[in-house]
Amino acid sequence: QVMLVESGGGSAQAGGSLTLSCTAYTRSLICMAWFRQAPGKKREGVATFISDGNPSYADSVKGRFTVSQDNDKKTLVLQMNNLKPEDTAMYYCRAREIEPPYNCHEGLNRDFGYGGQGTQVTVSS
Repeated sequence: QVMLVESGGGSAQAGGSLTLSCTAYTRSLICMAWFRQAPGKKREGVATFISDGNPSYADSVKGRFTVSQDNDKKTLVLQMNNLKPEDTAMYYCRAREIEPPYNCHEGLNRDFGYGGQGTQVTVSS
């Protein structure tokens, strides 16, 4: 069982920055990721770690967003810089349980069974 609690988000102007944080409450080893969904659009994977210290990003956010995690791999932070109006979406932290050792090589291209409540990010031009 995994419970995810997200914080951060809000509103920013284009070119600005916001930070999202997600903490997982679980005894399991997990992979964590950030997804987002804008109105009328499909859910999009944004960032995750595919292995220890090795992040993976959607092409749309590369060079602007940075994901980090704590040593326990239970907190995932998304630093969003140079925000664009097209980044406006509901952002969701998601997680899936795995067996040791830590390996999330499938990245964003698979289902994550647990999700947070979501946090809104709105970027104005």
